[in-house]
Amino acid sequence: MISVFLREQKRYNQAELTQKLCCTEDKSVRILKRLKEYGVLKAVKAEDIQKNLTDLVDEDIEIADVEVGENEHLYVFTFVGVITIEGCVLKCYPKYLLSATEPKSELKQILKVLEKYNSKEQIIRMYNDSSDNSAFNMLAVMLFLLHDYFEHGSYTNTQDIIETNGSGDILWDKSINETFALIYNNRPYYPELFTIKHTNDDYDFFNRLHECILSRCSKELDDADLLDLFDMLGVDLSDEELDDFGDKDYVLDRISKELHIQFNTRKQLLLKTLYAYVANSNTLDDLDCFSMFGTNSFNLVWEKTCADVLDNQLQKQLSALKLPIPLNPEYEAIKQQRLIDLIDKPQWLGTAASGECFKKEAKDTLIPDLVSIIRSEEGYQFIIFDAKYYNLQLEKGKPLRGQPGIESITKQYLYQLAYQQFIKSHGISDVRNCFLMPTEKSEIIAAGEVSLAMLSALDLQDIQIRMIPAKSLFQYYLSNRKMDIQTLHL
Repeated sequence: MISVFLREQKRYNQAELTQKLCCTEDKSVRILKRLKEYGVLKAVKAEDIQKNLTDLVDEDIEIADVEVGENEHLYVFTFVGVITIEGCVLKCYPKYLLSATEPKSELKQILKVLEKYNSKEQIIRMYNDSSDNSAFNMLAVMLFLLHDYFEHGSYTNTQDIIETNGSGDILWDKSINETFALIYNNRPYYPELFTIKHTNDDYDFFNRLHECILSRCSKELDDADLLDLFDMLGVDLSDEELDDFGDKDYVLDRISKELHIQFNTRKQLLLKTLYAYVANSNTLDDLDCFSMFGTNSFNLVWEKTCADVLDNQLQKQLSALKLPIPLNPEYEAIKQQRLIDLIDKPQWLGTAASGECFKKEAKDTLIPDLVSIIRSEEGYQFIIFDAKYYNLQLEKGKPLRGQPGIESITKQYLYQLAYQQFIKSHGISDVRNCFLMPTEKSEIIAAGEVSLAMLSALDLQDIQIRMIPAKSLFQYYLSNRKMDIQTLHL
């Protein structure tokens, strides 16, 4: 299988992608069309402005179809993760890795982050009479089967063997009713006892089928250079082929019958996955196979990891916050509410036909990414962070590029305004606003700040910009540790 690295949001022309995929133009066009259908590839006009952009704007996206040999469009991957399609493995890495061309170690870490994040896109289509198999994801099924094997082992069915004077548990009812007893001193003695022994049936149909499929999955993933990428070991448990178990309908019927007599949750889930695999038993190399493991929304992954690592306190109750002074009496009545609940919701005032005025409260309001209250040497800091998945170019002698929009800047000021009263009521004098952006560098970079004069005039803090080493942040996230916020030097 052809295996290539591709950068998210980079602009590729058709000739570049054809060369990378080592295929004909016709096959390249067919692959690009399918990627567009699945929403992981977008087309934009081939302009010099587009070539220099690192983010995609909705209004730039072209609806035009892909044609052989056309050079009017550039193609942009909006996906981070792994895609398998028509014998090709596409390894899509995040857009902030600007200097890397084959960042295997970084992508390995990111796949672990995605697994922990539990992206909603990692859905395994299980056995269901009404299931739509067009959404089947072979790669996700293979990974699930290997993860399950390393956690639980092979599928086993036990045999209960009744023995005479064996080493297993004694079957007293059967022994008393079906053997004779010797009476001595008014006490019965049984020269023969029935015992029961539980043994695993190594020749069980489902044990053999499970090990055959595991071996097949391992070989396919190894051939596609994916075992190492997902940091997994392969297994070689069986020399049998899937055809050795009978035709597809027979195997599916056996699995369905086994499902009806198994009540163990793990066994049921495993049987459903085996059913899905057999029912869709094409390989990763088949023309009609399309599988993916990853996300179209890596910005949400960045927000989640930042919130976890930097101790987001928005969901904490007011009574649980560590403040310079005890909770102010004006908040005592709502001390069970969370910090995020202090942000006002829009109030809509209407007038009924009778002339009576009425009020309606909107459900939605401002929601910061994360807020942390920390104690430093100088006192307490109230820090409002916004995790921004942008490639910012803020350098002398170069045009400003890849920056958050005006709405992001104004909202950041408004977050401080929303908490202004709470901050003053608890004697917190030091407030900080900060954008957090990923970088491939190994050190935290103080990249500058952004301000808006009319809001700065309201005594609101301007927004500092910190570039966070993504590799270090993800290490904290995967090991469930917190980063020392003071290292940001806000």
